[in-house]
Amino acid sequence: MPPTRPGPNLSRIATSLGVSVATVSNALSGKGRVSEQLADKIKEHAAQLGYVPSQAGRALRTGRSGVLGLVLPDIANPLFPKLAQAIEFAASAAGYGVLIADSRGEVAPQTEAINRLIERGVEGMVIVPRRATRISAAACPVAVIDTPSTPGNTVAADHMQGGWAIANHLADLGHRRVLIIGNNPGSNVQNDRACGIRSGLRPGMSSTTLWIETLERQNGSGCSLGLAAKVHEGYTAFASLSDLQALRALTELQRDGIHVPSMASVTGFDDLIWSPVITPSLTTVAMDVHAIARIAISSLLQTIQTRGSREGVLVTSETDRVQMQLIMRQSSGPADPTRISRQTENS
Repeated sequence: MPPTRPGPNLSRIATSLGVSVATVSNALSGKGRVSEQLADKIKEHAAQLGYVPSQAGRALRTGRSGVLGLVLPDIANPLFPKLAQAIEFAASAAGYGVLIADSRGEVAPQTEAINRLIERGVEGMVIVPRRATRISAAACPVAVIDTPSTPGNTVAADHMQGGWAIANHLADLGHRRVLIIGNNPGSNVQNDRACGIRSGLRPGMSSTTLWIETLERQNGSGCSLGLAAKVHEGYTAFASLSDLQALRALTELQRDGIHVPSMASVTGFDDLIWSPVITPSLTTVAMDVHAIARIAISSLLQTIQTRGSREGVLVTSETDRVQMQLIMRQSSGPADPTRISRQTENS
């Protein structure tokens, strides 16, 4: 097998054109005094030879790595690869690469992930914090994506507004009793979503909140949520705080003979990739992850340019929240008027 031919370097380009290495370097970097005509000739020749700039060499010359870090709380959660892709796209458009780390939902791994990224020379990082943890500035600028109520948050979906949109949708369908289903009562995001739902309830409506982690501590992992019993108590809407919890609710209701949506409506948050294709398709609230990513990356890079990459600072942005969008599908429908009348008689 013949040896791989090394790619062209600055010296080879300079020799081919009869100019100095410094002239080639200045032409390709846009620095120094090189005529526009000669710079264009050098760039064209470099492209023909397949020259790719060395990121390591550039970092040594400029002190900039051209790399950002991204710390996620749980890569296994289908929401976070979607956000990671949007972050990578926004960073790539600005000429940066991204290193990704997973905190696995724990505080200690989150701290370790931040430190590892710093050691690898990232100029700044985006952190989606482990639930209910505050991020102090690391040894570089940090943009935080969590929820507007989180101290130090840079930008996030407006989770309270998303909850209000769900409540308004259920009110329009005539629902009176709503069971809010969350996973963790310590999550800032889920608490903001639940608060938004409660704030959107109209006169005559009421809600109760079921936290799955609390229930499972009492009854064991994977226990029944008891949703069929809730339907018989008069609940006609199950407002889940994520699509994952909505899928669990939908599965349990259908298993126990509760037809969705004629007997009970189910809604979620996040519009995960499978939400449109399950049966019935899931009514949910979607985040504009691309808008969130653009704001986070642009704010982070602006801070890096003005403050430098070696100073720890929490990044702020002019827009700290992005509206969520209600997506109405088949899992929500009008409340059964006979059930509503029985609720009224029993109240």
